Amino acid sequence: MKGQVIFTINNIISVKETNGRYYVCRFKGKYLSGLDVEYNPLAVGDFVEFDDINEKEGLITSRLERNNCFQRFNGKKNCNQTVVANMDIIACVCSVSSPPFRPRFVDRVLVCAKNVEVMVILNKSDILLTEDEYDRIALYKKLGYKVKSISCKTGDGVEELKETFKGKKIALVGQSGVGKSSLVNILMGSEEQKIGEISTKYNRGRHTTNFSKMLEADGFILVDTPGVREFVPPHDDPHEIAKAFIEFREPSEKCAFEGCLHDLEQDCEVKRLVEQGKINADRYNSYLGLIHSLKDKTPFWTRK
Repeated sequence: MKGQVIFTINNIISVKETNGRYYVCRFKGKYLSGLDVEYNPLAVGDFVEFDDINEKEGLITSRLERNNCFQRFNGKKNCNQTVVANMDIIACVCSVSSPPFRPRFVDRVLVCAKNVEVMVILNKSDILLTEDEYDRIALYKKLGYKVKSISCKTGDGVEELKETFKGKKIALVGQSGVGKSSLVNILMGSEEQKIGEISTKYNRGRHTTNFSKMLEADGFILVDTPGVREFVPPHDDPHEIAKAFIEFREPSEKCAFEGCLHDLEQDCEVKRLVEQGKINADRYNSYLGLIHSLKDKTPFWTRK
């Protein structure tokens, strides 16, 4: 039998079978073959094969090939962790204020998304942007990313967002307190998620979603994920991070060295364009921070 993972808690996996029946499943054996090196061999959105024990329970035998995924590095376990898989859109939910708009968080989301479209949703649009915030949003649009401004407070932009989501599977990711749970409630038309208060001490949100779960809305499917402070990129190869900065791709062909990382190399076209103001300097510094973060990670071939 085949199905899709709806949510997982510890070793309990809820699977929706292709004919629409739901099963509570466990692994058949201690591990899934070949996937024991991952933090979580199964994530919400994964397609699996399983044997049914009865009408409600099953044993998962294998994970089918992923079309795409959204991953982060889990420092506690020193390995990559898949947050969600097989989505049509990864929607990065941000806010204008409380917590403030953090473009470098958006950059990390773009790096963590592997082979899947990323959209930026800017909540609390009833609050005016600063000039720097406006310029950064305009830059994401110029680079080709969809940016949707909404207000969960006033409802502005929500109906348009629903139309954009029609017929698709969307995973919502974001920092705690940006209004992600409020957005889920509006999109679902119910009090699906508990809404937390903003931590005034740190100007950050308290976590209200403890695990990812798939929700069926009217005409589309949502995956709500836990709010985080920051995403650490999953890649062991810094060149994979460079690929996520799409404004580097064309000028990198003019760099003197093949495989240039645009860091310490001489005669680098990307650095030249940064100096000329043709590539955003803060985006470039965001990129440097990401590739330098890999130096603190244990090489994947030495991990156990």
